[in-house]
Amino acid sequence: MLWVLLLLVAWGTAAVSCVRLCLVAARAGLLSEASSDAVRRVPDGHELTLYETAFLSGGPHRVVDLALVTMHLRRRLLLAHTGWATVVDPEGRDEMERTVIRAIGPQGQSPIPPVRAAVAAADPVRALADRLVTAGLAVPGGAGDGVAAAVRTVRGAALLVVATGAATLLIPGQESGLGGPVVSVLVWFGLPLALALGCLAIARMEVHPYSGAWASPAGQRLLAAHEVPAAGADHDVLAAIAVRGVRAVTDPALRAALRGRPGGADR
Repeated sequence: MLWVLLLLVAWGTAAVSCVRLCLVAARAGLLSEASSDAVRRVPDGHELTLYETAFLSGGPHRVVDLALVTMHLRRRLLLAHTGWATVVDPEGRDEMERTVIRAIGPQGQSPIPPVRAAVAAADPVRALADRLVTAGLAVPGGAGDGVAAAVRTVRGAALLVVATGAATLLIPGQESGLGGPVVSVLVWFGLPLALALGCLAIARMEVHPYSGAWASPAGQRLLAAHEVPAAGADHDVLAAIAVRGVRAVTDPALRAALRGRPGGADR
């Protein structure tokens, strides 16, 4: 019967998504504990570089955004509001900049999104991540993003349970199959819905905020002590971008360039 299939879909989706969230959250907790054990390797008074701040605040893509804006402000790269990057000075000042130039390609011009993706997966960013993980400042693999994705899956499962329950109510003659009228539908589909909502409630209490967990507890403490100056000199602008990302860019044309297209949404 159709209502049985809908009920199985509701239960299966809710159960699988909740198990996934529990496993991902447990892994994130273990990684955070492991990074906390490594705090003693962090020198007292350690000051984060801009690239380190960018990684701990937003991961690899934040590092790339910082590199792009740095090169743009220093007239080594032109970021157009149309979402294209053009090389002005082909001599990069460090390995990160040289990686950006190589990602743009021999033509000296490229759309920004593929450049961002290529540099984020390149050796200099991976080496930066490895150093921060070894120092106990970063969580391997950006565990917070995995938790955030798992939470979104559970939310989707909850919506699917509601949708399948509503569809069951619309099936002609479903009362005889479920053993009763609307109350029975609420009971049968209310259980997987309660499972999903309960899992979301526990996740919010235990692992919220879900995203932005590139930094370990030690790294988060360093970030909390990091003062972000008001926009002014180039270094101040770069520091703000490292912490807050594209939303810290005040130039509309530059912000449109980093979004990858005119009028795109902030990341």
